[in-house]
Amino acid sequence: MTSPSSSSKPSCYSRFWSSALRSKPLAPVSGTALRVNSGEGLVRRLSLFDLILIGIGASIGAGIFVVTGTVAHDTGPGVTISFIIAGASCVLNALCYAELASRFPAVHSTSLASYVITVLELIPSLKGKIPSWIGHGEEVVGALSINILAPVILALLTLVLCRGVGESSIVNAIMTMTKVLIVLFVIVVGSFKVDVSNWSPFAPHGIKSILTGATVVFFAYVGFDAVANSAEESKRPQRDLPLGIMSSLLVCIALYVAVCLVITGMVPYQNLGEEAPLAKAFTSKGLKYVSVLISFGAVAGLTTTLLVGLYVQADQDNWVNGFVSDGYSVVSACVVTMRWKDKTSSQSSHRWISNRAEGIIYLLAIACCGFAAGVLFRFDASYFFLIVPSFIAIVSVAALCLRQVYIDPPGFSCPGVPIVPSVSIFVNIFLFAQLHYEAWVRFVALSIVSLGIYAFYGQFHANPGSDDHGLLLPNGQSQVTEA
Repeated sequence: MTSPSSSSKPSCYSRFWSSALRSKPLAPVSGTALRVNSGEGLVRRLSLFDLILIGIGASIGAGIFVVTGTVAHDTGPGVTISFIIAGASCVLNALCYAELASRFPAVHSTSLASYVITVLELIPSLKGKIPSWIGHGEEVVGALSINILAPVILALLTLVLCRGVGESSIVNAIMTMTKVLIVLFVIVVGSFKVDVSNWSPFAPHGIKSILTGATVVFFAYVGFDAVANSAEESKRPQRDLPLGIMSSLLVCIALYVAVCLVITGMVPYQNLGEEAPLAKAFTSKGLKYVSVLISFGAVAGLTTTLLVGLYVQADQDNWVNGFVSDGYSVVSACVVTMRWKDKTSSQSSHRWISNRAEGIIYLLAIACCGFAAGVLFRFDASYFFLIVPSFIAIVSVAALCLRQVYIDPPGFSCPGVPIVPSVSIFVNIFLFAQLHYEAWVRFVALSIVSLGIYAFYGQFHANPGSDDHGLLLPNGQSQVTEA
């Protein structure tokens, strides 16, 4: 016969579930209040211009000289529309990310994916499946591939970061401005060699190839979220973070689109190669010196991308948050859920489901409809079948608008909530559905593994009762408490 104490002892499942449902209250943000870490604080030295350069440095790497041409080879001049579609999607994501960064200016970015690729680079069987513009090492002993230059560059950039954020921002500013100036020079010089007849036909492979290209080039914009990691060193994070995210993204969109117009106008898209297409295009026009500048720009692009990536990883606990973050759609959903105003008991007494649960169901329905529409479009289904998930998504958005009450957050506010975040979720998942099924399998597997690691880690390390919010100081003042 069991004792009362043993019978009342919670099971492992109940303990795990109760731990999973724990929540930690967030420090309120009001007016121009700033969040300052308790303990050893960080010096706020980054201006708005520094944040914009960080976003540009993270987003535009050597890929602007390569990926534009490789995608254009399969898409045609319509690659310009691919970059515009992907850029528009990222603008919606950036609006949501900017609100989240403004409300809680210590959110982390999603840049760890680039380091996963670096690890995969060590496996010879995966080398041929990674885009060539990322770079490959030399195979050694048939087991590992080693790139001697990569660790040297990483070591040098790590030393720069160790000097402090001020010195790192100076190096990033110099390299980023050099890279942007080279890109602008390439655009100006190449515009004089454009033959408009090369733009016809504009979409030789149809709209489907353009959307597939948008899925590929979407990752070219990834990096603007790295600005959010600079919150603790930003002078005025609540004002500068949203402006830095949006400004850097708009600059990147303009540069990508301009380069696409130039390269597809200089050379017929069929003649664009997979290796250094932009440099070869200028060489074919007798402008070899521009190809040399492109090489310098590629080096500057790789340097800034690595520097900002290392800076992001240096943030406390970023490896956990970055690894678990599975897309900007989650950020968009968070913006919607955090705007909900809880209804009183009298308002919700006649409802069979809670207000929050109902809203989450609508968000999941939007995501599922986006995926269904993407799959149907990819497999050339009738447009009638595309209308069905689109209509269900519209109804779900309407329900979010009519059956939820929203509050205005402090700081930057994403316009058009819940419509803008819902459209962002739908478009993101629609583009994701255009990827090969292997990408879906890898995404699901990686999400399950990463969530499992995060859940196991949180069971033993999370402390919701700890007060590590830091101090909220009005009027942009900073103060650090002594340990």
